[in-house]
Amino acid sequence: MDRRRRFLNRIAYVTLRSMRRALRIATRLLAALLALPVLYFLAALLLGAVPANANWVEPKEGVTIFLRTNGVHTWIVVPKVTPEMDWRPYAPGAHLRDPRWGGGDHVALGYGNRTFYLETPTWGDLTMKNAFLAMFGQGRSLIHADHTHRPQPNEWQRPLRITHGQYAKLAAHMAKSFQRDAQGRTMPVLGRGYGDSDMFYEAIGGYNAFYTCNAWTGEALRAAGIKTGLWTPLSQSIMWRLD
Repeated sequence: MDRRRRFLNRIAYVTLRSMRRALRIATRLLAALLALPVLYFLAALLLGAVPANANWVEPKEGVTIFLRTNGVHTWIVVPKVTPEMDWRPYAPGAHLRDPRWGGGDHVALGYGNRTFYLETPTWGDLTMKNAFLAMFGQGRSLIHADHTHRPQPNEWQRPLRITHGQYAKLAAHMAKSFQRDAQGRTMPVLGRGYGDSDMFYEAIGGYNAFYTCNAWTGEALRAAGIKTGLWTPLSQSIMWRLD
């Protein structure tokens, strides 16, 4: 009887020790999972505050672009036709539900996660899944082109004047994100725009937590020599310098 009791006690001891060890491992894993988003946002704040092209100053004359946000995504609003770039072959009015919008003098270009773009036409369509995709998703990407006319400064859209040389670099960098077919034409996702004035285009490159729509915007600005953060995964990383 004593031998049996000792055997059972030994099993109970081993089982309890195993349970405690499993609990410690689970606690550490949970802490690590909770720490990852915190570290991500801290890195975003820090690297968004550290400027690239720190000596850049806004010129008195040049090309005026706009940086647009909806609070999550950013776009770069560019004049449709300048000596440096003609965006009409990239985003023709013929692709739109209402081709008359093709007569607008500006186009807003943004980069984003394919699933989020196509499944979230309004904030009412936002789900936890799509919100996660917007921040931490992976997968294929699209370029969103929204035609507009005579954009004006407002809470969600801020002007930024740059030199003609900087705009040439900016436009060239942005244009590289469009995927082309065998004839060199951009590839629209016909019928999937949010409204009459916009269209999605197949993009080159993938989307992930470290290369978001806002990181794409920041990369384009840095490539043009314009002052912005070293890493800009959040909309706020882009927009706060324009306040």
